[in-house]
Amino acid sequence: MPTRREFLKTSALMAAGSLITPSFILKSKPKVVVIGAGFAGLAAASWLTRKGIHVTVLEAHNRYGGRVFSHKLNPEKQHIVELGAEWIGASHERIIELCQYYKLELLDNRFDTHLIYEGKYYPKNTWNYSENWQQTWERLLEAYPHMSEDEKIRLDKMDWWRYLVNNGMDGRDLEIRELLDSTDFGESIRHVSAFAALSEYAESSEKNEMDFKIKGGNIRLADAMIKEIGSERVLLKEPVVKVDQTGNTVKVHTASGLILEADKVICALPTLAINKIEWRPALPQDKSDAINALQYARINKHVLYYNHRFWNDESFDMVTDGPAHYFYHATKNQEGPEGALISYTIGDKAAFIARQDDQFRSHMIDAALQPAFGHTQDYLLHQAMYFWGDDKYSRGAYAIYRPGQWFTLMPILRRPFENVYFAGEHIADWQGFMEGAINTGEEAAEAIAS
Repeated sequence: MPTRREFLKTSALMAAGSLITPSFILKSKPKVVVIGAGFAGLAAASWLTRKGIHVTVLEAHNRYGGRVFSHKLNPEKQHIVELGAEWIGASHERIIELCQYYKLELLDNRFDTHLIYEGKYYPKNTWNYSENWQQTWERLLEAYPHMSEDEKIRLDKMDWWRYLVNNGMDGRDLEIRELLDSTDFGESIRHVSAFAALSEYAESSEKNEMDFKIKGGNIRLADAMIKEIGSERVLLKEPVVKVDQTGNTVKVHTASGLILEADKVICALPTLAINKIEWRPALPQDKSDAINALQYARINKHVLYYNHRFWNDESFDMVTDGPAHYFYHATKNQEGPEGALISYTIGDKAAFIARQDDQFRSHMIDAALQPAFGHTQDYLLHQAMYFWGDDKYSRGAYAIYRPGQWFTLMPILRRPFENVYFAGEHIADWQGFMEGAINTGEEAAEAIAS
């Protein structure tokens, strides 16, 4: 049976084949406007640039990178943490190729997970699921490649929590699985398509694609792509307000009054931002409905910068059953003695913590870490935080597909609209990864150039 990636490629080809022939025929290389300077938009623009195609990128924000957000905690000591997209997976072939192409070094960013559960601390390698569940899980993973398309579609109609329960998971196993898996999807596993979840785990690397990150910050890949595109072709603080396809060219209007004419457009925006644009003619009803149906995960990344690394493990991460939820060492591979942990929270937890002040958050973290390390508040130098649920342009960190949505919404969201093509992690085979954004950006660029 095909993987998710093979399914998406097939559906994209079918969608492209069903398009009405444009009202004009390109006699030369097209002029392209890319909307959005996140990794999807920049990947599309750099791919087109390499093909000699004229491209301009419009970005509403005052920075590029989109949901890749490298933040300097201590510029003197070059301590950088990721407030947005963090990991490059061992099976993320395209982003690894691009890092080699741009001569960017990848650092090992794999962790060994500790646990705090019911007030007790379990160091790495001292806890696991029950033997019965481990055997069941292996059986489920082995069966996945043999599932029929009809079985996958039926699975998509069920949520991940229900699927686990139906296969005998219960008690402590189920509670810990909820804690761990919800960090992958950004909301409770009761809200996630069972197909989207099972396929991610069945097709991913041993560490679930939490393997590497770029030395000096993931934003360095965006820097490299912009250098190739030409910084003069990437216009910041130019939010697009209208896309007009009623004439022989596509006219892209920005809030400042700028109007760009193009043969083709790549829209590399999250769905919230797509909805803020006036489309002429209007988007098809099924696409508009799909845009409104897709939700994004509420994730809060709360950085704690300490005067020393009291966790004594460069590969430290830890899941907890408290409100701080999940911790990981965010300054791994960066020289100490200072270091940072990130408390990564999802859903309602993330929204609640984001509303509190720094004093509340520091007390909460101190209490969360106490079973493992005692009181740590005196080591805290400062805090930083970004709550993606409040982000002006996305209102979430990445898309999540709820039960019944993968096979219904995804093909509609991927489908071009006249001379506008779409890209972004929300229409990738995996949500929440830079690899998916890059893949969809380059696929849109290739569709234009073919």
